[in-house]
Amino acid sequence: MHRSSAPPTTVQDPPAARSGWLLVAGALFIVGGLAAHGAPRPRGPLAGQDPPDSQLPPTQAPMMSSGSTADSNGRMIAVTGIDLTGSSILYLIDTVDPHLAIYQATGGSSSTQGVRLVGARKIDLDLRLDGFNDKSQYTYEDLERQFIENGLLAEDP
Repeated sequence: MHRSSAPPTTVQDPPAARSGWLLVAGALFIVGGLAAHGAPRPRGPLAGQDPPDSQLPPTQAPMMSSGSTADSNGRMIAVTGIDLTGSSILYLIDTVDPHLAIYQATGGSSSTQGVRLVGARKIDLDLRLDGFNDKSQYTYEDLERQFIENGLLAEDP
């Protein structure tokens, strides 16, 4: 039996991989903290909603900042905010292997606290669409034609 006196070697992840996981871990830590302490919940109708028995005409919700934040590294994009229910929400987008994951964190009593996966999807095919459920004034094809006619875009062969 032969023993080597050389110290064992360790394999380390590349720096980009470590920082990507650090971003994800930090984002989940923040969302978990928000869930543990709870987000304030509206006690009456939501902004832009009148009470059910109101005789007032409908009102439009004012545009207000929801305190959302975003950050990214070489691989992941993380966007946080508050949804209409007052729960914290986290969107994670993998830009190398196009995936989207959405998490919701809720606070309140111990029985309602938690972090849950709302949805996940591989989005590589979604990103190839010229339009889907698009209510824009001009379709992609209309804009492309106008750009070509005005010499702002080369025509495809």
